[in-house]
Amino acid sequence: MKKQKFRYNPETLSYDKVQLSWKERILRTLLVIAPAVVLGFGFYVLFSSVFVSANEQSLERENAELNKQIKEINDELLLIAAVVEDLEKRDNEIYRVVFNAEPFPEQMRELGTGGSEEYEEIKGFNHSERIIENKKLIKALEKRIYAQSISYDEVIKLAREKEQMLASIPAIQPLSNEDLTRISSGYGWRIDPIYKTKKMHWGLDFTAETGTNIYSTGNGVVKEIEEKRWGYGNCIIIDHGFGYQSRYAHLSGFKVKKGDRVVRGQLIGLVGSSGKSTAPHLHYEIEKNGKKIDPVHFFHSDISGDEYERLLEMANNANQSFD
Repeated sequence: MKKQKFRYNPETLSYDKVQLSWKERILRTLLVIAPAVVLGFGFYVLFSSVFVSANEQSLERENAELNKQIKEINDELLLIAAVVEDLEKRDNEIYRVVFNAEPFPEQMRELGTGGSEEYEEIKGFNHSERIIENKKLIKALEKRIYAQSISYDEVIKLAREKEQMLASIPAIQPLSNEDLTRISSGYGWRIDPIYKTKKMHWGLDFTAETGTNIYSTGNGVVKEIEEKRWGYGNCIIIDHGFGYQSRYAHLSGFKVKKGDRVVRGQLIGLVGSSGKSTAPHLHYEIEKNGKKIDPVHFFHSDISGDEYERLLEMANNANQSFD
């Protein structure tokens, strides 16, 4: 049964029942509830600051691990960037220098990171700035690596062309000449053996018996086979590519025909004394971009430095040509 409260009435000298208004009832209720709410909130704050739930602990561990992973990824990206920078430096300062090529255009290496709107969906989180920084670095590295791959494709092409060029440029003597005694006349002004006047001699004369083997001095294609009674007489012209061309004159026989592909050291003809020639010998010439040049500077693949010096001296001392 609900306990009834009474209040003494001095006027009537009796006790009257206490009737509470609704405001008084609400106030009394609040006075009872408020301390409990305050006390409960205090306990909650104290409990939450001292004790952490299993779910919160898991989230904190996950957050710490994510933070660690983001830092490790950033460190790895910076290391990759340093490696790429070293590759770019080697490319420009070593590989392209070796092949006499221009540095790779720097504008193709410039890094584009995209507009700020590209990363809108990532913003607003705890690690947004670091994640955006890593994504920008990844995009920049992708572009630099792609540019470097293009550069290396060019370097590989240059290397292959260089290999082909080195095999094609005339680089050996056209006759077997181990004792270096076969050069009788060098490049330059010489006495014509027939007219006895000074005349420019555009090649080297190698003395040898009729029928001695003549070899191609570099890879190439037989451009012309000439058979004349005067001038160069029987003659072979080889196009080596890269602007180089070699001529072998006064032959007694041919071992190739026009259009044949030849390699360095391949037998192409035989020594003779055809055309305007006073004795069996080989007249040998080299042209670069249509201009005749001294062949003696191209004997670098089959003789030593001392032998080359001796060869130069012999070529310069000769005063009269054989043709």
